[in-house]
Amino acid sequence: MDHTTDDKREAILAATLALVAEQGFHGTPASQIARSAGVGVGTIYRYFQDKDALIRELFEVVRGRVRARIAAGQPEDLPPFPERFYLQFGRLLNDFIAYPVDFRFIEQYHYSPFSNCGQIHDAEADDPYLCTLRDALAQGLIKPAPEVVLKAIAFGPLVALAKEYSSRPFAVDEAIISKTVQACWDALRC
Repeated sequence: MDHTTDDKREAILAATLALVAEQGFHGTPASQIARSAGVGVGTIYRYFQDKDALIRELFEVVRGRVRARIAAGQPEDLPPFPERFYLQFGRLLNDFIAYPVDFRFIEQYHYSPFSNCGQIHDAEADDPYLCTLRDALAQGLIKPAPEVVLKAIAFGPLVALAKEYSSRPFAVDEAIISKTVQACWDALRC
């Protein structure tokens, strides 16, 4: 691929991210994506089979970007619990706050019919946060419950705070993030 091809593809992905994060999947027609990306509608279909394929690929791009940001600077040998939980979930919440567009897109995707295509299940197999919950459960450090319940307890407050911030920004400092993550751990632990 030449640079023009890469630039157009990136422009389409960036436009889709911004528009979907703001308007949702169904509120973002391909014509609007093309206009925002500065390309013709037909150009979108040179790079992506259809709008659904574009959105699924964008999910992979954004998820990879989030994982890379969070992993950057994280120690290879994770500390023991509960510090491991505080570190990982604190970094995740910081990322949600620092990158609200990425957060809104991933959150919409997760709770959409797209998540039923198996992509979310595949992504969760090696998800570092779910691995942390599974390890804590295996060590008897958190309440025995189905994984869906553990995820709701661990991620629910983080997502709620990030959604609130995304809708109506307010001062979120390390103390708020720390207290939120601590509350999640307290709700999970035995």
